[in-house]
Amino acid sequence: MNISYDLLRSYVETDLTPDEVAAALTSIGLEVGGVEEVESIPGGLKGLVIGHVLTCDVHENSDHLHVTTVDVGAEAPLQIVCGAPNVAAGKAVVVATIGTVLTSGDESFTIKKSKIRGVESFGMLCSEVEIGVGHDNSGIILLDAATTKPGTPAAEHFGVSSDYVLEVDITPNRVDATSHYGVARDLAAYLTQQGKATKAKLPEVLSAPAAGMACPVPVTIAVDETLCPRFEGLVIRGLKVTESPDWLRRQLETLGLRPINVVVDVTNYVLHEFGQPLHAYDLAKTGGALSVQLAREEKMVLLDKSEGQLTERDLVIASATGEPLCVAGVMGGLDSGTTETTTDIFLESANFNATSVRKTARRLAVNTDSSFRFERGLDPNRTTWALMRAASLILELCPGSYIDGGRFDHYPVPAQPYEVTLRPSHMDALIGKFIPRDEAVRILESLEIEIVSREEDAWQLRVPRYRVDVTREADVIEEVMRIYGYNNIELSGYVHANLSPKGASDRSYSRRILLSEQLTGAGFNELLNNSLSSEAYYEGLTSCPADKLVQLVNPLSGELNVMRQTLLFGGLSAISRNLRRQQKSFYYYEWGNCYAAAPEVERSTATTLAGYRETQTLGLWVAGARIQSSWAHADEPASPFELKAHVLHILERLGISERSLRAEFVECDLFTGRGYSYATYDGKPVVLMGQVKSALLAKWDIDIPVYYAEINWDNLNRLAERVKIEIADLPKFPVVRRDLSLLLDEKITFAELAETARRAEKKLLRDVTLFDVYEGKNLPAGKKSYALSFYLQDTERTMSDKQIDAIMAKIRKSIEDTYGATLR
Repeated sequence: MNISYDLLRSYVETDLTPDEVAAALTSIGLEVGGVEEVESIPGGLKGLVIGHVLTCDVHENSDHLHVTTVDVGAEAPLQIVCGAPNVAAGKAVVVATIGTVLTSGDESFTIKKSKIRGVESFGMLCSEVEIGVGHDNSGIILLDAATTKPGTPAAEHFGVSSDYVLEVDITPNRVDATSHYGVARDLAAYLTQQGKATKAKLPEVLSAPAAGMACPVPVTIAVDETLCPRFEGLVIRGLKVTESPDWLRRQLETLGLRPINVVVDVTNYVLHEFGQPLHAYDLAKTGGALSVQLAREEKMVLLDKSEGQLTERDLVIASATGEPLCVAGVMGGLDSGTTETTTDIFLESANFNATSVRKTARRLAVNTDSSFRFERGLDPNRTTWALMRAASLILELCPGSYIDGGRFDHYPVPAQPYEVTLRPSHMDALIGKFIPRDEAVRILESLEIEIVSREEDAWQLRVPRYRVDVTREADVIEEVMRIYGYNNIELSGYVHANLSPKGASDRSYSRRILLSEQLTGAGFNELLNNSLSSEAYYEGLTSCPADKLVQLVNPLSGELNVMRQTLLFGGLSAISRNLRRQQKSFYYYEWGNCYAAAPEVERSTATTLAGYRETQTLGLWVAGARIQSSWAHADEPASPFELKAHVLHILERLGISERSLRAEFVECDLFTGRGYSYATYDGKPVVLMGQVKSALLAKWDIDIPVYYAEINWDNLNRLAERVKIEIADLPKFPVVRRDLSLLLDEKITFAELAETARRAEKKLLRDVTLFDVYEGKNLPAGKKSYALSFYLQDTERTMSDKQIDAIMAKIRKSIEDTYGATLR
């Protein structure tokens, strides 16, 4: 939020510089992101001076240029070539001297010595547009030479002023600081604590007309007080709507707002001054009456010319005919605002339900200064001052206007201050320092917190309603602390340590870091994608069905309308983006959550999140070149076996043996052919991997094979929790290797053979590896050859040939009986 330094000082007296104010506000919790000087005229007319034209002759090589000599208060006059038709001797002009930087919009240029058609020129005579003081570009600025002095800075002549804008970052709980007066109130508390007792003051306003007087415009409140706690307004007639005066226009422009007309500008000014949104209705467009009601299912064109679809949950202010004129707390309708033809208005100052405003603003995808404040919760007790402040300014700036009748004020349940009990002993314990009681009282009073009674250790307080974030004792203590100053709390010198064992979450996090380091060391890059995804990605898929997508009620866009079911698509987007940028190798991993919804019958239970599943997942993508442009090795593309190796390395790093999992081919429409999976023997999925289907790759314009593995981290982490690390002596006896070359059916996998061998010899078989596969000539149709190595070891003695042969015969027989294999 932008805060004007000059405007801030009109509410609180201070001699602090802008930077000192920024430091003070930051120290009390209103962090200032930056301080920027803003001039009433961009550039501040630096380098521009007033000059007197001494001579003006026609350029000998041009029929429209003139050669002038101009007195700018220097030792000698300047020769300047000028093309303006109104240049003449004896006139005072604005001169841009050499080195002056002129700004036009986002562009700027520097005045340099030049030669124009053979004649040297040492400056430039300027028009209103060229220096930003007006809109006339038909000729240069001509001033009265009798009332101006050569060499006078143009900034002095045109009365250029400057201000400083402080960019204050408002946290969601500090709606009380979303105005200049709110910030001034906090700054006054800070200054009081520093020994410079002061208080924020508001300007005088007209007395409010009695609420009992009849308002000439009937207003109906057709909703209960929870949606509209308060609605105030009055009628102003006899308006002549014009442009705002210069001071008001400059103030709004300083804050980054665009002036519109005097009525709208006053409401915007009061909003930023006091934090209470206002709206002015053209009475000619209301039908003579107003109604606060819930909308119908209808469309409405808003002031920003966007079209919003209203629902029966949206609160609106409607005309006598029921047409919505304004979306309550969000934005007015295009046809309800004031224009140059407006003569009578109904000026509204109301309080609306924060949750209702927030939901409507999100549904309409509209974010305004009004909704920003209403969403955070405003004090209904502060609408009257804002209403009368705006009315006072409108009557002052629009001569002839007047308030007609009384003030409408619907306030069925007046809001009371928050009552809080403060225990000073608890305050000292929580802060860690004894706070002198008189100092605590001074801080509370400077924050407008009323002390009703002061018993020894129980102070009864009344907190102003505008402090919606101060409703508990701890909140009050925090207020005392931030004004007292966090830096004023000395360290005790004693370090308190809390030693606690690692929990399951800690161990899971440590494993994630371990695997991330392993993958990064193996050449992978980590991705971080949005958890929101597009529903279109899941059309026609059975492995990630559309009916299990978690839909968003208020999506940010049509492309981000569901929660992702798989990490796959985020990685494909990254590969596509980098592929278009001439990258050749794609090794990615990502940690993220995936979401799925159960059938409606399960989601209709009383528990809010029942029927939804959130799964921690690790995704791996391998694509492109494994080795490229190497003098020592031919180029080599990535392969699915490489992806599998990385998956097995992850299992091994966690101490999980591949043989402890069930490996099998599975049908999955994400992959070409079949996918490959690892699962626990009780059926819980751990890993699913394969080559991504080309039809999916085509959606991202990827024309290279992509291999993907998705690891269910929740299930894998549970397996890792059960791993027990044991220390054993290194074996003293050697490992024996025996090989078998088998002819078998082409559908038989190595995993099936290895599993069969392990079942045949559970004690002494240490490992099984595949070192050759052959398919082709000299083999029967439908057959292939596997060459396997079997590693045997007895940890207690050296194995004899007879023992080895017996084991190998048992393994061979088991494979032959199970798969019909024969020796080659």
